[in-house]
Amino acid sequence: MQVIETERLILRQMIVKDAAFILDLLNQPAFLRFIGDRGVRSLEEAEKYIRNGPLDSYERLGFGLYLVELKDGGLPAGICGLIKREALEDVDLGFAFLPQFWSKGYAFESAAAVMLYAREVLKLKRIVAIVTPDNERSVRLLERLGLNFERRLILPGDSKELKLYAFKTEMT
Repeated sequence: MQVIETERLILRQMIVKDAAFILDLLNQPAFLRFIGDRGVRSLEEAEKYIRNGPLDSYERLGFGLYLVELKDGGLPAGICGLIKREALEDVDLGFAFLPQFWSKGYAFESAAAVMLYAREVLKLKRIVAIVTPDNERSVRLLERLGLNFERRLILPGDSKELKLYAFKTEMT
């Protein structure tokens, strides 16, 4: 199901048939380094990841991580969407793209559309994003989107320090 459309992209709900793409994305060196190892090493594990993550989130919350496809050719390029983590009070913006789709503006285009959707459709008052301090590309993207650094934190059950960025949707 299509959720968001931009000039060049379609963001749609993931389906179990996206497992091969998810397996590839979750095992990219940059994903493992900056986002973390999700332990997904087979198509079956990728299907389980989709069922227990995005599909569960769509059903429970009405939003989640979406598959980002190029309008031209329908190729899956990455994921972008919203995550509600128990450890964070606010909804978290997340994104990841295959390396061949970096530096083409797709991450910014999809993340900006998700932010607009979060404000206008979901009526979220505040959106956050967490990032490893050494992920400079993502930090620059978050700042371009209007998120500001708030604080450092460590999520429960993890040892990695993260930076929390936030965007308040209320006009001042």
